[in-house]
Amino acid sequence: MPHIPSHFEHSVQFFIQLAVILVTCRLVGMVARRFGQPQVVGEMIAGVALGPSLFGLLAPSWQQALFPKIMMVGETAVPHPLMTVIYCTAQIGLAMYMFLVGLEFRTDLLVQRARSAASVSLAGILAPFVLGCLVAWGFHENPALFKAEVKLHEDMLFLGAAMSITAFPMLARIIYERGLTGTSLGTLALAAGSIDDALAWCVLAIVLASFGGSWAIAVVAIGGGTVYAIVTMTLGRRMLAPLGAWTERDNDLPPRRLAVVLVLLMLAAWYTDKIGIYAVFGAFILGLAMPRGLFADLLQRKMEPLVTNFLLPMFFVYSGLNTQVTLIDTPMLWAVAILILGAACAGKGVACYLAARLNGEPNQDALAVGALMNARGLMELIILNIGRERGIVTPTLFAIMVIMAIVTTLIATPLFEFVYGRHARRTGRVGSVATQ
Repeated sequence: MPHIPSHFEHSVQFFIQLAVILVTCRLVGMVARRFGQPQVVGEMIAGVALGPSLFGLLAPSWQQALFPKIMMVGETAVPHPLMTVIYCTAQIGLAMYMFLVGLEFRTDLLVQRARSAASVSLAGILAPFVLGCLVAWGFHENPALFKAEVKLHEDMLFLGAAMSITAFPMLARIIYERGLTGTSLGTLALAAGSIDDALAWCVLAIVLASFGGSWAIAVVAIGGGTVYAIVTMTLGRRMLAPLGAWTERDNDLPPRRLAVVLVLLMLAAWYTDKIGIYAVFGAFILGLAMPRGLFADLLQRKMEPLVTNFLLPMFFVYSGLNTQVTLIDTPMLWAVAILILGAACAGKGVACYLAARLNGEPNQDALAVGALMNARGLMELIILNIGRERGIVTPTLFAIMVIMAIVTTLIATPLFEFVYGRHARRTGRVGSVATQ
């Protein structure tokens, strides 16, 4: 009779996984901050380092023992349940963080800058989408990059959608850590990033619908998301208003009121995840609809330390555990990687900069928006994992796109500092970097 690990054995291992994840993210984050990078970039690197790309390369048996992906039941290999536990914990952290981002999002500035945000996001979608399609068209015949059974137009649509994404959670956290929250520039970047990602996920829904032969996927995702946003920001906002009034009256946020918010947050994340848009958007929109003032301040004060220091690092580590970048092992593949990186930066960063300038934004603000929007982070990895699971991308192309996601995210903060940060500090437009 084969030994099947018990729930107790799984919980024991999960606790040591948590300890290693938290220590690694904190240490790598400290190193990243010494080089002028935000904590979030350190956590992203830590996630990849704990996976097969570094830890698994240097000590494969130790990495497999600590973070097993499969387990043997008799002679059958089955997915290890701890990967599911890490994934679910990561999704909770990501949803709660995006709720906090929505909670402090200043919609008044969004209204003032709606035209610029829409133009920047549209440019940030169309330009990289076209360049991604061209790259897929040029290398479609290469079996190391594209599977023969996938049609040319499907490869073009998917790669275009993958290159169009912006790391909205990453962008939001960089803005928070650089002291841009609530500023005109921070709001423009967040607004453009949110519109950008919403459109990118709609495009992805259409792409996946073309693969599956069913347009119902796209209709449900786009239609359901639109209805959710409208209802939440109108009827939902009015129904939530008493929470703010009661908090102002009591000068406190009691546990029962916090519990109501958490239940609503889980339902919002469940709904948008269920219809195929992704949980972060349901959480973000709910945060937008929440009452402002003392209620928002107390809610953020209670939730933020746990979310940013404990739950959110799980998201980065889970993605890193599923990423392997060592497959890029020939000069030709590295040349393709450089080409894709150049196309990604030109398509996103340059296009967003030009769109901002055409809408009258100051040159340094436009450069800063281009630098921030060019970060792709692990939202890119989410799309790539979908493509890998659907059999659209090869492992080699997956690795190349991971490199692109990491590099564009790594250069976002230095570029922002170069084009905007020093001038902003001299003029008093940016606060100090938040510490964690």
